Amino acid sequence: MEIRVLGALDVRMCGVSVVPSAPKPRQVLGLLALRADQVVPAGTLADELWSGRPPRSARTTVQTYVLQLRELIDRAIATTGAATAGFACAKDVLVTSPGGYMLNSGGGLTDAREFDRLAGLGYRAMDGDDHKLAARMLDEALRLWRGPAFSDVPAGGQLAVEAKRLEETRLCALDQRIDADLRLGRHRVLLAELTVLVDRYRTHESLHGQYMLALHRSGRRGEALEVYQRLRATLVRELGMEPSAALRRLQRSILVSAPERAETGGEPAAVVRPAERQGAAARFSRVG
Repeated sequence: MEIRVLGALDVRMCGVSVVPSAPKPRQVLGLLALRADQVVPAGTLADELWSGRPPRSARTTVQTYVLQLRELIDRAIATTGAATAGFACAKDVLVTSPGGYMLNSGGGLTDAREFDRLAGLGYRAMDGDDHKLAARMLDEALRLWRGPAFSDVPAGGQLAVEAKRLEETRLCALDQRIDADLRLGRHRVLLAELTVLVDRYRTHESLHGQYMLALHRSGRRGEALEVYQRLRATLVRELGMEPSAALRRLQRSILVSAPERAETGGEPAAVVRPAERQGAAARFSRVG
């Protein structure tokens, strides 16, 4: 089985899609796919479908949606002969458990898990100062994304929270991959990507700091300072706050043209580090 949630929902049995076209069965499959190989309580599914106000017929209706999903799975098994892979019927794939249901991945691909694995390797490489490996692992992780998580699935409370959580993990991996590239002296290559990112995430301080650093190292000091002023104006106007101390230090270092050590792979001057960003999480607001 192949399960992809980092973009449009895509669940396949031996290459055959089992994603329903109807919104609510798709919603059920989305939550089961996200928590593959874990039992999802029927009450959790009902809360997702009816935003915490399930009707009296909720349990029966959820059972109906599960039956519809099993019909799609049975067709895929009949078409592909998936029984030879250990799935005799749909009930082996969409399993009924006490109090809920479980989507059995059979050890197949799950893009969210693969993302976590690759990103974890990247973070450990960063901790070990292996910036080349970190950039490669984090880039591989980010390439698994095909768009916003669950982009074609109606989102109730559960999926909305999970989609936001997944987006935060993507932004964290992106931040670290750009940091690794900066440490490798790839500032000029990053300029086009960062131009798009700071326009999309207008209050994301870390991305703006990385853009300022890339511009400064590319000999574009004035533009780097303009980026800071635009960010400051946006933060004051939209959030009523000033840039963080780390970003102000970076601006000052650029103002006095402090020597940078990007070419030797040293620690960038006044970069917004992850620990400092935790205190400024409220500034991370997605726009676009």
